Amino acid sequence: MTTKTNQNWQLLHSTETNLTHSILQQLFKQYKNAFTIKLWDNSLIEIGLGVPAFKLSILNPGLLYDLILIHDPVRLAEAYFDGEIEVEGDFNAAMGLRYYFERLQLPLKVKLGLALRALTITKFKLFRSSIINKSINSQLQNGKESIAFHYDVSNEFYQIWLDQKMLYSCAYFETPDQSLDQAQINKLNHICRKLRLRPGESLLDVGCGWGALACWAAKHFGVTVHGITLSQNQYEYANEEIRRQGLEGQVVIELLDYRNLSNSKKYDKISSIGMFEHVGLKKLPEYFSIIHELLKPGGLFLNHGITSDEPGWDHSVATRFINRHIFPDGELDTVSNVQGLMEDAKFEIFDVEGMRPHYALTLRHWVSRLESRSQEVISVVGERTYRIWRLYMTGCAIQFELGSTGIYQILAVRKEPSLPKIPLTRQDLYI
Repeated sequence: MTTKTNQNWQLLHSTETNLTHSILQQLFKQYKNAFTIKLWDNSLIEIGLGVPAFKLSILNPGLLYDLILIHDPVRLAEAYFDGEIEVEGDFNAAMGLRYYFERLQLPLKVKLGLALRALTITKFKLFRSSIINKSINSQLQNGKESIAFHYDVSNEFYQIWLDQKMLYSCAYFETPDQSLDQAQINKLNHICRKLRLRPGESLLDVGCGWGALACWAAKHFGVTVHGITLSQNQYEYANEEIRRQGLEGQVVIELLDYRNLSNSKKYDKISSIGMFEHVGLKKLPEYFSIIHELLKPGGLFLNHGITSDEPGWDHSVATRFINRHIFPDGELDTVSNVQGLMEDAKFEIFDVEGMRPHYALTLRHWVSRLESRSQEVISVVGERTYRIWRLYMTGCAIQFELGSTGIYQILAVRKEPSLPKIPLTRQDLYI
C-alpha cells in the first residue's frame, strides 16, 4: 500500500468514525441511562450519564441504517441472534433498548438525514472491505432459520436448564429463595389439590408435556391419567418415564390433538397447563366447548395459562417477536376475556389465582441456569438458538415483572343442578 493510499485510507477511517459517532449520539440523544457502544473499528462511544451498565458491540455497520430508518426492536434482537451485535455486562439493562426504540419518535427530516449518513458509512465499509478484508457479514450466520425451532429442540436441551422433572411451565414458590426443583413440586401438588383428585378418579391432562403432572397425579393421588401431546420428543420421553416409574396401566400418554379425542369417554377432572396459549383466540370457544363435553357433570377443570394486559392479540413488537421466533401459533388475551369464553362454554368459575410473581421467579431461574451452562447449551443446539432463548426468556421475565403479561389458574366446574362438590374454603389446598 503506497503512502498516498495509506493517507487516503486513514482520512476515510477518521471521517467514517466521526460520522458514526455523530449519528449514534443523535440516535441515542433521548436515552436516559448509560452504556458504551463499541464499533467495528474498536472505537468507543459513551451514551448517557453515569456508570455504563453494559457494552454494545456493533459488528455490522449496515445495522445502523435499519435502526435509524425503522428503529425496530425486533431487528435489534435478530442482530443479536446473528452475531451482528454483542452484549457484555448487564443483559437486563441492555434489554431496555427494546423499549427505547419502541417509543423513539424521530422527525422525518432528522430520520432521513441520519439514514443517508448511515448509508454512506455502509458504502465506506464495503469499499474498505474490498481492499483489505472480507465483509464482516461473511462471518455471520444466515439468521433466517425456521421459526419451528421451538418444537424441534432436543430433550437434551431442555434437560440442561429445566428442573429435574422437566416442567416447562410456571413453578409455585413458597419463598423467593426456594429452589426451582422444590417450587415445581409445589406446583404439581397445588394443581392436584385444586382439582381435589381422589383415588380411582380419571384425569385428562391436555398438553401433558414430558409427563410430570400425569405421573405425579397417578403416583401420589391414586388417579388414572390420560395425557396427550403433539410433540414426538415429549411423547417418547413421557412413555419412558411411565415405564421407569412402573405406572403402566395407570398412565397413558398419546400423541394426539385434543380435537381428535373421543367424546365417548368422560373424565372426572381435566387439567390444561400452559397449553391453551397455542390454541388461537378464534379457536378458544371450540376448545373450551370440547373440554366441557369431555368432563363429567360436576367435574372440575383447571386451566393454567398466560394472559395479556391488553385484549386480543394486536400487532406489536412483543407479538411479532414471539410469533416469528418462539410460538408461531401463540395468542394471548386478558384473563377477563378468557373467563368470559369459559362461561360461554357453560363452565362455572370457582377460583382464579394470579401467579405473575411466580412466573417472574421461574423465568429468572431458567435464564440463570441457561447462562451458567451456556457452553453446554451451545454444543447441543448452537450459538443462535442459545441467544434466542436467552433473550426470549429474559424479555419474558421483564414482561412479568412489569405486569404487561400475567398468568392465572382458573378452576371451573361443569354445571349440574346441585351444589358443586368443592370444600367451602381453600384450607385443603395448604395441608
